Amino acid sequence: MASGRLATRASVAPERFKSLLPTLQPTIYHDPNASKSSNNIRTIAWNPLGTYLATGCADKTLRVWNVDKPNVRQTTELRGHAALIEKVAFNPTKELELCSVSSDGVVRFWDVKNKVVLNEVRGLGETFTLAWAPQGEYVVVGNKENMLFVLSPTESTPISEQQQPTMTNDITFCWSGKRVFATTGEGKTRILTFPEFQPAYQYDYKEAQEKEFMLPGHTSSCIAVEVHPFNRYLATGGTDSLITLWETNEWTCVRTITKMTGPVRSLSFSWDGLFIVGGSDEGTGLEITVSETGEHLCTYKTRTPSPVVAWAPNRYALAYTDMGSLRIIGASPGGK
Repeated sequence: MASGRLATRASVAPERFKSLLPTLQPTIYHDPNASKSSNNIRTIAWNPLGTYLATGCADKTLRVWNVDKPNVRQTTELRGHAALIEKVAFNPTKELELCSVSSDGVVRFWDVKNKVVLNEVRGLGETFTLAWAPQGEYVVVGNKENMLFVLSPTESTPISEQQQPTMTNDITFCWSGKRVFATTGEGKTRILTFPEFQPAYQYDYKEAQEKEFMLPGHTSSCIAVEVHPFNRYLATGGTDSLITLWETNEWTCVRTITKMTGPVRSLSFSWDGLFIVGGSDEGTGLEITVSETGEHLCTYKTRTPSPVVAWAPNRYALAYTDMGSLRIIGASPGGK
């Protein structure tokens, strides 16, 4: 079956999805000027409408692709970062406002349509994590010294900064914007209030240093976290190759997915929350799992490891990296 787009906002039963997905050929978005390294693309992000996708690279390239036009001549390149780009993410309430985080300690907010920098925050250390608040009024950025900064898209200095007591690897907001989930080097996930960054839950009967309630899902460092689109689950991924699903009422672990090979570098739920996929820098396949049951649905074969994966926000289009290029399963090829 040739490349094609499944219907927007139409769920597909797992059995049909299982037979359909492996037959789809990916659309390849190739940048001939980018580094040929298989690990060059470090981060990818969809815009809220699922019409554009940003890629940030180790060679400092920041590019925004029109999903329907895979030719690099029809992309927007945003220039200015002096070091590798660690994370990109679109404002969840605006079509083409992008935030980019570089290891040079610079965070930029971009107007993609007009190719201009709306705001820039400097001097944040080796920054590498990024999460937008659901209403788009703030971002939280973390650096390798375990400092979390709250930034505004319109202010050139941080609103606040919070030193974390442990190695903090990845962050994301809950859908209300009142909680932040932060994964740690100890294999646990912290649940913090926002903007105070205080433990959201504590044990009454434990000593002070053990009072904080955390999600202990991994035997080694926890490096990826993702919230289910309807808030049913929180997914975490670790260097132990496990994906753990937590239900969000009592915070109990309901499923552990063991099909991954190598550290789980990224996680993504499908738009309807039915399926989850993880990215790893080992193995040659995308492992698709049914989130409601933990059943391994299928493996979509790749030629190289795919550490970065992301489902579109409104359809079954799955972006990933393979052989150094961005690819999308279920994208419409559009014009060349």
